[in-house]
Amino acid sequence: MLYRIKRKSVLAFSFSALAVTLLVGCDSSSSSGSNSDSGSLSLSVTDAPIDGADNVFVEFTAVEFKPAGGSSITFTFDEAKTIDLLAQQDGNSALLVTDEDVPAGDYNWIRLAVNAEPNVQDTYIVIDGLEHELEVPSGSQSGLKLNSGFTVPEGGSASFTIDFDLRHSIVEANGEYKLKPVLRLIDNSGAATITGTVDSSTVVASECDDASLFAGAVYIFTGHDVTPDDIDDNSPNPIATAAVKLNEAATAYEYTAAFLSAGDYTVTYTCDSDEADEDEALEFEDAVNVTLTESETETVNFQ
Repeated sequence: MLYRIKRKSVLAFSFSALAVTLLVGCDSSSSSGSNSDSGSLSLSVTDAPIDGADNVFVEFTAVEFKPAGGSSITFTFDEAKTIDLLAQQDGNSALLVTDEDVPAGDYNWIRLAVNAEPNVQDTYIVIDGLEHELEVPSGSQSGLKLNSGFTVPEGGSASFTIDFDLRHSIVEANGEYKLKPVLRLIDNSGAATITGTVDSSTVVASECDDASLFAGAVYIFTGHDVTPDDIDDNSPNPIATAAVKLNEAATAYEYTAAFLSAGDYTVTYTCDSDEADEDEALEFEDAVNVTLTESETETVNFQ
């Protein structure tokens, strides 16, 4: 049996001396109210799944936001938030910042501070019940930065979700695992969803080795009539993926890809495993063109 001895590391992240630092508790707010020059901001994290892992735990310690016209603002958590990213699928998400009062206006980027000290395993992956350290290159020094601009409306609220594309982000070599995050920022106010089923005969015909363990994944590419490809260093790469799973009633294989922006997409299914750092020839089902509008849920079934 594997036992994990957890040692608390110091805050594994350094912020600019010019940053405004705020302490955020589980239910506390950095401000008692908003004014005409401020707005409310919430931030969550979600996940596109990875094959073969039981859990992917990341320990977050702070979030930093950079206004376009001022110094960065940092929310440091009273206690680090350990989140299993693999539990944040099928439209689920975990909150990091909730309705915090911030200056209104445009923002340039977001940075997530994580505990990723070597040999501590604050951030780790579980495979077949065994824990493995998940290295985050430069994570302890620079955190996870997302260079995506956004706007907080004056006197209003803004809510965003960061999608960790784990299928594209985790690389294994010689038994060691690295998290090289591929991150995507979604405005929750207009987020759309693609959901549906994969017929059992399609799963079987796709020759999944063991559909009870892995029933394939749906790949979603930006634009219509995209020729599907695996995840690697070459285009096109899917903007999102969704695991196909047998539902609780064991009556159908289902999937849900949430937190998508309005636009055109190509949707397809494969039962082949995909290594993010390798160029592979995956077999895909016939692709389907989908156009999403804001807050829409589109159903795409593979028969």
